[in-house]
Amino acid sequence: MEHILTNDNFTAEVLQNDGLVLVDFYATWCGPCKMIAPHVTQLAEEVSAVKVCRLNVDEAEEPARKYGIRSIPTLMYFRNGEVVKTHVGYMPYDELKRETEALL
Repeated sequence: MEHILTNDNFTAEVLQNDGLVLVDFYATWCGPCKMIAPHVTQLAEEVSAVKVCRLNVDEAEEPARKYGIRSIPTLMYFRNGEVVKTHVGYMPYDELKRETEALL
């Protein structure tokens, strides 16, 4: 299941989570974001050990600004409130799954 992030719930959903959290920073007008979105959804369904979240940078500007998101899609992995890995741009599903499982 994907979790939708806002300015109000980012801290509780991501920074106060002890496990691995993947945040997909995206925008609805972004072509590469639309291409990777099904992969993020599939990952959420197949890898239950990671909490998968999506953050629309046009609607939740505070976290995007705080983490210096300049290009989208940006996939950012957090563990215990700290960024442990960042990937900018599209990636095929197999690569996304492999990167995620390597962090578990």
